[in-house]
Amino acid sequence: MSSYRQHLYHIVFRTKDSLPSIKQEYVNDLYSYITGTIKNKKCHLYRINGVENHLHILTDINPSLAPIDFIRDVKVSSSLWMKASCLFTAFNGWAVGYGSFTCSFKDLDRLIEYIKNQQEHHRKISFEQEYRSLLLEYGIIPEEKFFP
Repeated sequence: MSSYRQHLYHIVFRTKDSLPSIKQEYVNDLYSYITGTIKNKKCHLYRINGVENHLHILTDINPSLAPIDFIRDVKVSSSLWMKASCLFTAFNGWAVGYGSFTCSFKDLDRLIEYIKNQQEHHRKISFEQEYRSLLLEYGIIPEEKFFP
């Protein structure tokens, strides 16, 4: 008998101090790099997208990996790559924290669309508003000291 699994995570992290340092003209290079990192960890990326100050990743995480280690590795390797590439000259690193939310596979299409439409979404609301909403949606009470 085979083993089956689906460990779907919606991960969100922002740039240090939420500075708009992810140049949109080079995001495809960044997304390709992160996609390679995720594939190398034998995980499946469903969607990645973001705006100038944060990223969303929807991925299946291999059960041999602890989510905290997976997220740390993605953040560290992408930060090093962004600085070395010289494409993101204003990038000063990722913020210390992140959001990591387990998701139901039945919500996959809705989440893919949500992540796909980040540019449109952020014409209406800020990252802080979005993040607060996500925390509440996933049953987490936001610590107001982290919100301006």
